[in-house]
Amino acid sequence: MKKKLFLLLFVATMLACGKAQYKTPDLGGLYSKAARRSHDEGNAVIVIPGILGSKLRDSESGQLVWGAFEKTTSDPESPEGARLVAIPMEVGVPLSDLTDNVHSDGALDKVKVSLFGLPIELNAYINILSTLGAGGYLDESIASNQLNQIDYGEDHFTCFQFDYDWRLDNVENAKRLNDFIEEKRAYILEEYEKRGHPREDVKFDIVAHSMGGLLTRYLLRYGPNDLPEDGSIPEVTWEGAEHVDKVIIIGTPNAGAVGAVENLFVGRDFGPFLPKYEPAVIGTMPSLYQQLPRSRHRAILDENRNPVDIMNADLWVENGWGLADPNQAEVLEWLLPDVSDPNERREIAIDHLRKSIKRGKQFQDAIDQPAAPPKGLRLYLLAGDAIPTGSGVTINSTKEHFEVTDYEPGDGTVARYSALMDERMGGHWTPQLKSPIKWSNVMFLFSDHLGLTKDPAFSDNVLYLLLEQPME
Repeated sequence: MKKKLFLLLFVATMLACGKAQYKTPDLGGLYSKAARRSHDEGNAVIVIPGILGSKLRDSESGQLVWGAFEKTTSDPESPEGARLVAIPMEVGVPLSDLTDNVHSDGALDKVKVSLFGLPIELNAYINILSTLGAGGYLDESIASNQLNQIDYGEDHFTCFQFDYDWRLDNVENAKRLNDFIEEKRAYILEEYEKRGHPREDVKFDIVAHSMGGLLTRYLLRYGPNDLPEDGSIPEVTWEGAEHVDKVIIIGTPNAGAVGAVENLFVGRDFGPFLPKYEPAVIGTMPSLYQQLPRSRHRAILDENRNPVDIMNADLWVENGWGLADPNQAEVLEWLLPDVSDPNERREIAIDHLRKSIKRGKQFQDAIDQPAAPPKGLRLYLLAGDAIPTGSGVTINSTKEHFEVTDYEPGDGTVARYSALMDERMGGHWTPQLKSPIKWSNVMFLFSDHLGLTKDPAFSDNVLYLLLEQPME
């Protein structure tokens, strides 16, 4: 009983701390006029959450797979729940063809947690939506939650949330984003025509958090085109930038994050009394491998401080990491109930591991290519640099366990160097940033990964970029 009381007091204290008062700017006074600009001006806005930022639901049963920790949500610690959240595995089948009945079901504006029957709501992306509501960008979530702080009139119809299945390959989701932009572009042009304000074209501004920035960057560079089957790196064409003006990327792990290594090695535990997602479950998700750190940045080291090539699938198999971990045999039995032979289940898992690592390396090489953006496309970065953040992992001599041993400034999840894609990391230091991403501007905030969007400086500067910054 004392333990339960302590936990409830702890949660209440954390929620109270999350409501700390800031001296905030008068967003309404600053941006009301710009928000009520004529319909012949301005861009539409698309909000893209990061990993875990979209609800997932089973199409057949209607059961929520991700988006709340309640009794009705699938339990990843059960065979049925593990199969729902994991990606199917099959030898010889491309990752893009490994589909199930789970689909994204809206951006996750709040996370619901139920402890001892007490419902608790934790803000997730509602801070981004609130900022856009203050700037006059209305969508159904903003309207229903009454997040807007100013009078923006009744005719705004140009703000959209792009939810997606964050388990999947980022290239697959970039293709879906391309279709989403084309669909919304046609819708907006039709609405302008109906309202007596015909336009020849419409541009989009994108606000992307965390992993959402990775799939956005791929879309801009390569449009809806897939990565070549032969494993080569395609030419950067900027095909996906045709209808995009400004992109605001928030806390994106452009050079990876050590948290992805931890999730793939040991799984993900969200806290006391909440379910654990085993490494074999998480290891089925291609998106996690695409967020692994780069070997050239010396982020993964052995005990002699020599770099380890984390994108070498043979090492995973040899050392029993992730899907190749023999201790995950029971979980593999859950995920592959129709396969009776444990050796065959392991072969299927290793095949999936190899495909995911190969795809992850190809994706990383594609978005790491230096390429100057086309005229008119502006890339902005908002990142944290005030919290010690894991930037280096040391794998011990048994090669069974790892420890975060190096820290750099960051937001607690994504290191500063990773957000910048700073190529000086692990190499020759120079005074000026060396990055394959040509940032139009960079702004640093002093908050954690999700807290970046709560910072008053975030709201003020994002609205300035979207509403008032002069067009080029």
